[in-house]
Amino acid sequence: QQVEMDIKIMLDPENMENKAALKHQNDETRLPLLTKKKSAPLCSQKTGKGHPVATLWGFPAFPPLDSPLLLLGEDTPKGAVSLTGQRLILPAAKRTLQTPPVVPKAAPSHELHRQPKKSAEPISGTSSSSKGNIAPLPPSSSVVSTRKSKPVWTYPAQQLESEGQIPSQMQDPRLDWDIVVCHGTVDQKAPGFLALKQHHPLSWGSIVAFLEHAEKLLKDSSVPLATISGRKLARVAPDLKLNENPTKSAVLSVIKNQSAVEKILNRPGRRSEGGGGAEVAATKIQRAWRRQRAAGQRAPGGIGAAWRSRSHTARVTNAPRESRHRHLENFCSRAKHLAANWNRIRTSRRTIIHIPSLGYSQHIREHIPDLAVQQNMQMGRLCDILDANVDVIYICPLALSEELLHYYNKLLGLQAAVRSGNPEDMGDLQDRFRILTPEAINSFPQHHMCLATQLKYSPKTVQRIQVLIQSRDAYVVGGVPHADDLAVADMLDVPVLGSGPEVAQLYSTKSGSKRIFASACVPTPPGEADIHSREQMIRALSQLVVDNVEVQRWVLKVNDECGGNGTAYCDVISHLECSHQLLKEWQSHGPEMWRKSQARELALVKISQELPGLLAQHVQPVNEKRFPTWEKFLQTFLTQGGVIEAFPLSSTVTNLTVDLLIEPTGEISIVASGDQLHAEGPFRCSGTTIPQRSVDPAVLNSLCWKIGDACRSKGVLGYLSVDFVAFTHPQTKEQQVWATDLDLCYSDQLALTQLVSYVTDGNVDCGSSPLEAPPGSQAVKSQWIQREGTETVSIEMPPPRSPRCAVASSQLRHSNLSRTSYSLLLQRCKARGVGFDLQEKQGTVFILYEDQKRHRLGMITIGEDLQGVLLTFARNLFIIHQEISAPNMQGETNFKMAIQDIEAILGVTAENKLKLEEEQPWEADALKE
Repeated sequence: QQVEMDIKIMLDPENMENKAALKHQNDETRLPLLTKKKSAPLCSQKTGKGHPVATLWGFPAFPPLDSPLLLLGEDTPKGAVSLTGQRLILPAAKRTLQTPPVVPKAAPSHELHRQPKKSAEPISGTSSSSKGNIAPLPPSSSVVSTRKSKPVWTYPAQQLESEGQIPSQMQDPRLDWDIVVCHGTVDQKAPGFLALKQHHPLSWGSIVAFLEHAEKLLKDSSVPLATISGRKLARVAPDLKLNENPTKSAVLSVIKNQSAVEKILNRPGRRSEGGGGAEVAATKIQRAWRRQRAAGQRAPGGIGAAWRSRSHTARVTNAPRESRHRHLENFCSRAKHLAANWNRIRTSRRTIIHIPSLGYSQHIREHIPDLAVQQNMQMGRLCDILDANVDVIYICPLALSEELLHYYNKLLGLQAAVRSGNPEDMGDLQDRFRILTPEAINSFPQHHMCLATQLKYSPKTVQRIQVLIQSRDAYVVGGVPHADDLAVADMLDVPVLGSGPEVAQLYSTKSGSKRIFASACVPTPPGEADIHSREQMIRALSQLVVDNVEVQRWVLKVNDECGGNGTAYCDVISHLECSHQLLKEWQSHGPEMWRKSQARELALVKISQELPGLLAQHVQPVNEKRFPTWEKFLQTFLTQGGVIEAFPLSSTVTNLTVDLLIEPTGEISIVASGDQLHAEGPFRCSGTTIPQRSVDPAVLNSLCWKIGDACRSKGVLGYLSVDFVAFTHPQTKEQQVWATDLDLCYSDQLALTQLVSYVTDGNVDCGSSPLEAPPGSQAVKSQWIQREGTETVSIEMPPPRSPRCAVASSQLRHSNLSRTSYSLLLQRCKARGVGFDLQEKQGTVFILYEDQKRHRLGMITIGEDLQGVLLTFARNLFIIHQEISAPNMQGETNFKMAIQDIEAILGVTAENKLKLEEEQPWEADALKE
């Protein structure tokens, strides 16, 4: 009876009978006197006795589910809320290209059932670590940071998205019970909301009243997203007097992303943009009119003029949002048309519009040196004209001189000569390709715009493209996706062979790639994703270290960075004061008993205490110019979010990249593969050897099919590249392959491979092959052997070719290149034997990017065996360095590091060096350099 009475009191605290019954009890509980609010909630319910009970907002905080696009709720990041990282835009969301947040709920981890049970941890939180092949998703209860991250677009909604929080899924009284208010609406089914209601039943009426007023304030001011701290709300709400409404400062005091919300609330005229904004503005004008009349004055014309101006501004503000929504709808419509007609288009006469745009977010582009040059490193895209049915329009981010245009006309004219082996058969293919430069490339020098945006503001170039593709099948192949890719495609009325910006942004991040790999069930390094707070980072790294004691080095990667710029590493074990005792205990217990031992729990506490100071002293950022200190790196890491993962347990590690194509019909194929070169350290790729030779093709094909299938299921389309790391495990002596990164864009390696295939007439094994569901390792292996072994090829197959391999780099730089013209440099190289043999289909080809600064260069060396090609590549670098440098002017270059990397690959012994010295003294000097 007592329990029943307590429940009645909690459900209906305003019932006088319940209060009377409470007076006869001896406990110390006192219920506050609650009065009914005049502003009724949006929906309410009644108890069996007919007394109304205030309930909150019967409408969910997300748009209707009748969207034509798939929802990606299960892949919602678990750190700071990112609307672009949660769903594709919905038709109802006409605010920007980004969409409202999803209902917070636990993201399903596909690997939780594989994890062994662990004993209670002395560190608060539930950070799961990965031990074994697959890194699991991080726990949804991870503590998140409220630091701001700079948005791609500068609408207020994105400011809030970067600061919002995802409520905790656990009803732990120590947590904040975050409540997300989206467009003035609270989701009453959110875990944070329910947990707060459970832990504060007696003051729930005050909390409801406070939330009603907060909701109205945020809705009237058109605040798209706010995160209310349940803990602060529970303290502030009961202090309000009866019939007293909370002030704006009181509402702001319980909001976590307070600074961004306050900026929106303080904007002039903001209250007129929300629900009933016109009525609010009209009421203010009428009041001003009456005040003026009472003062015996005419109402100033400025009031009406101000309202008309405000209305015009609102229409102008909404125009970009509506256009982005329209672009996305058209993008989806054209994608369906492309899929339906792809089999016809791919075999018929067509035009491919290549836009090698780096559509990273603004704060990333600002830190890319020579952005225009970096966007022009994929000139190999022109080689799509190898297919006789294809014409290419290449959008160039730089104005090329006549000298460079003549060079590429001559290079692409080699096609017929390569096939015949006769230099006299060179043709003129200028009618098959066009290199166009947008007129707006110099109009916004300080804005760091990507190429797609520059093309969007270049009407003359757009008009010329429209003339070139008139009455022809055409589609766009972009670079790193950006919203303006869709705008350009809309202007040209052509489809895009690629993913939408939202999907690409969600899965191209370091954390997003981990979700793809987990979905594909492929091996990944032990690690943790979606790290957004210092406490979460320390907790996760401590757990990883104690569960993977044999791992020496741990790597931290910022979510949105590229090219290794957002990477740092630390040899944690070697710097731990307790490392000796830790290793001793781990070895004495053994792997199985270690997980359940008390020594592990003690080690976890000790490591978590040491880590903050250890990281501050010993973390090494890869890009020291951008991140000179640990604190600067940590600030970016926590603001953007990131991952922690193990470095392979071997001194000999090979990184490789595989490029895949997911066609509009859903077919998946490998289009290129290569082993990476690392002239500037193990975390920066400076080149590639084509094809890859480090992993059994059967194993690699199986992994790539799984990843491609997972991407396809998430709506990914077009070109993507996957990074793997291969090494021999020191204990098992078996090769292990981990998937480490994913980029949903056309890669530099693929562009280099296209050029290699062009100048050899497809006589290079690029590792390309169609992918199907693996029938079994033995069957796949036999297929590969049939393809490689010429004696087993049936008579219907084309005659066997002499395969070639290549070493290619688009990242060579030398400051002294600017001291000589390209024509003179090519003449000097030709005199030193650096050139291409049309008959043998081997030699060296250069890729020239621009002729203003002229400090970067691309180079491809092709030959019959990898060792010889690597030596030739190193020799070429030494010759170029000699030709452009004087003894007292060596210049700034990465040539020397590239030669050293090749030397390490070849493993040149002292005896081999001596032999080289006797045969070719200059070549030995090159290796010494």
